[in-house]
Amino acid sequence: MKRTLKSLLAAICLLAVASTNSNAWAASRLTINDLKCENLKSPLAIDNTSPHFSWKMYSSRNGASTSAYQIIVASSLKKLNEKNADLWNSGKVESDESINIKYDGKALSSRSQGWWKVRVWDNSGKPSKWSEPASFGVGLLAESDWSAEARFIGINQPEKSNNKHIAPLFRKQFSYTPNKQRVLLHVNSLGYHEAYVNGVAVSTAVLNPAVSEFRKRSLIVTYDVTDLLKKGENELVIWAGIGWYHKSAFGVVEGGPYVRAQLDRVADNGSHKVLAQTDKTWQAANSGRYFVGPNWTFGELIDAASMVSDLKPETLKSLDWQAVIEGKVPALIASQQMCEPNAFYQTFKPVATFKIADDCYIYDMGHAFVGFTEINMPVVEKGKSVKIYYEDFYLNKPEDFRDREQFADTFIGDGEKEMVFSNKFQYKAYRYLKIKGLNAELEPEAITGRAITTGYDGDSEFECSDNDINAIHNMIHKTVKALTLGGYMVDCPHIERLGYGGDGNASTPTFQTMFNASPLYLNWLTAWGDSQRETGDMPHTAPNPINAGGGPFWCEFIVIASWQSYLNYGDTRMMERFYPHMQRWIGFAERNMKNGLLKHWGVTKYRNWYLGDWATPDGIDQTAPLSIDVVNNCVMSESYLTMSKIANVLGKSADAAMYRTKHQQHNALIHKTFFDPAKKSYSTGTQIDLIYPMFVGATPKSEIESVEQTLWQHTENIYKGHLATGLVGVPIITQWATREAKAEQMYNMLKKREYPGYLYMLDNGADLTWEHWNGERSHIHNCYNGIGSWFYQALGGITPDEAQPGYKHINIRPQIVTEIDWVKVSKDTPYGRVSVNWEKSGENVEINVEIPVGSAATLYTPDGKSITLPSGNHSVSCKMTSKN
Repeated sequence: MKRTLKSLLAAICLLAVASTNSNAWAASRLTINDLKCENLKSPLAIDNTSPHFSWKMYSSRNGASTSAYQIIVASSLKKLNEKNADLWNSGKVESDESINIKYDGKALSSRSQGWWKVRVWDNSGKPSKWSEPASFGVGLLAESDWSAEARFIGINQPEKSNNKHIAPLFRKQFSYTPNKQRVLLHVNSLGYHEAYVNGVAVSTAVLNPAVSEFRKRSLIVTYDVTDLLKKGENELVIWAGIGWYHKSAFGVVEGGPYVRAQLDRVADNGSHKVLAQTDKTWQAANSGRYFVGPNWTFGELIDAASMVSDLKPETLKSLDWQAVIEGKVPALIASQQMCEPNAFYQTFKPVATFKIADDCYIYDMGHAFVGFTEINMPVVEKGKSVKIYYEDFYLNKPEDFRDREQFADTFIGDGEKEMVFSNKFQYKAYRYLKIKGLNAELEPEAITGRAITTGYDGDSEFECSDNDINAIHNMIHKTVKALTLGGYMVDCPHIERLGYGGDGNASTPTFQTMFNASPLYLNWLTAWGDSQRETGDMPHTAPNPINAGGGPFWCEFIVIASWQSYLNYGDTRMMERFYPHMQRWIGFAERNMKNGLLKHWGVTKYRNWYLGDWATPDGIDQTAPLSIDVVNNCVMSESYLTMSKIANVLGKSADAAMYRTKHQQHNALIHKTFFDPAKKSYSTGTQIDLIYPMFVGATPKSEIESVEQTLWQHTENIYKGHLATGLVGVPIITQWATREAKAEQMYNMLKKREYPGYLYMLDNGADLTWEHWNGERSHIHNCYNGIGSWFYQALGGITPDEAQPGYKHINIRPQIVTEIDWVKVSKDTPYGRVSVNWEKSGENVEINVEIPVGSAATLYTPDGKSITLPSGNHSVSCKMTSKN
């Protein structure tokens, strides 16, 4: 009887398990989401005829993977839904790839459109459901795609403007008969623009287009305006702002902004009819909005007496319309914008008010940010000016607020109506807002700050048991987001607004670890390629509007950013596209070597200085020739090493071997020239002088231990345990310390509250990172954000694998720090979310890992073991031992 009961119970248990497994299997079928074409979500107009497709997958089952995929592409959504893949049917492709799959169907051309979906087969051979559909379009690829009558149009600007420019309105009325075809508006503006059809904005994006190198290229932004049109008469209005297209910049024609636009009715097969184009039949008017200032950091001026209240046709009738002028613009490449537009992402209200005088108040917005300001203005006396000043900090008290006229906005009253002042074609960077000229304090509800960034997707999260470390991370994370607008990354968003290569080189590992920003890097690297001179020389900023300071680390950006984009996003195309530019720059640098070492190469009209490290703490001599020389020759060594890797990936084996040899030879010269064997030190013995040679492999293995000992002795005895580097040194020490598992030492340096350090910034009111450790000049800056990758790659241990980039294979090597009890890290990858959570438990550490479908990982535990992990959720317990 007992045996029978046991058998019955066992049978019931087996049945329950089988049922559970069956339900789990049914619920774990792969689902597909986040479809992208050219790393963009359903782009209206891409710049090529060979689109690449990507998607993500999800399963609730551990170990889920794929064995095949099928993509179908049709010329209409109707055909796609009918499985009529008239453009391309890939068939079942035996592959587990899911990013950057190249289109291989019927030839596409300008104005082609495709609708696509994908399904996959899992590792047991079962197909998933088809994904939801996504779409893409091909933009205008050649000058011949523009109507022969389309011109760049402008308005007659006042001759004696005193740096005051009109923000013109351009309009065109046209007749339209609806049918089932799409209507696309292509806008190619030199300066910013907004477009309206029958008074309705065609997009919520702001500050379009992204930046470009105006000596060579302008960008086209395409909008689908089909649903905004009506039968009969319609009105198209384009409001233009000078933006970057200011006469003070290289390659700019005075008298702008200028706009070229074309409205196309497009059939499914790509055939089209031009409904309107910018020509001499358009009209121009003064909008009542102006730009005032000597360069692109200008302020905006609104004259309430002439400012339009809206863009409706009936409202615009009252304006004084005039004939447009044709802009005498030199021939430029016109390319479709291939990065996301800018978008609002956060709002702020004043948290405190300070009265300075009866007509002057300062409003504290509570946080530093970059974006627009909106102020509900009361009735202001006709002709009276209200000045609006912006500041990221003041020295001691509100009265110390600096009235910086070059950034100030102006509102001129009309004596009749309340009105909203708002930025439209210029962003501001500030925390404190001074309004001068109003005889009353405004309520907090009357003022709004709206933060702007490029609309890239993907995000990251970090938290640990140490609130100081959390605060440093959060400051970096917010700063990066604030500085990445307009399809590039600025140094400071108020004073210079330039895409410095040094700042970009320093912060790229941080930015690309925290966010999915591949399209932004394509746009920015395009500007770098366009900025290169015939000699192979690179400027220090891109776009390159003025002569700006820097050094080889700034120029090297085109090499390092291309490689980092490959590592983080798994796309070879940036390396392929810019490889010739990299080679030319390497050649230029080599022509400026003496006895095999890089030396000061002189200044030009487009770049100056010859920096090593920059913005170092007080007491560190960044001008020391020995330090400059060792830093810049380590830059060359890093470039050689990276070029060898790039060439290897691109299948250029001879180049790869050549650059490897040059890297080895250069390293030998670095060590021979700059190493002091008696002191076990390089050059001046600063942190960067010691770490950079070790980072690039110039230090022989037999000397590494002694050089490290010198490093930590100097750090403790000379720098009192502080991080003591500048813009160049911060990312180099971060990447070296991550690679060599020096998390304990990095933690100790980050925890210093005295000057210099991140906690010193935070303790002195920082919300975003500063330009200088001592707080001089700018409190919203990109100098010291190179530390940001450390939180994810060292404490979280998440790093991409060079052999399987884009996080196809993930190396996970969490570094355990004595004073940290737990860490939670997650980030989006091209395949999905990866997360690592660890927590100490007695002598053990418990590690929980999530791997997205499509990826696999190797977990290197603190006790020296390695564990292969498929997709899904995994828990590991191990001994808490560390290399540190």
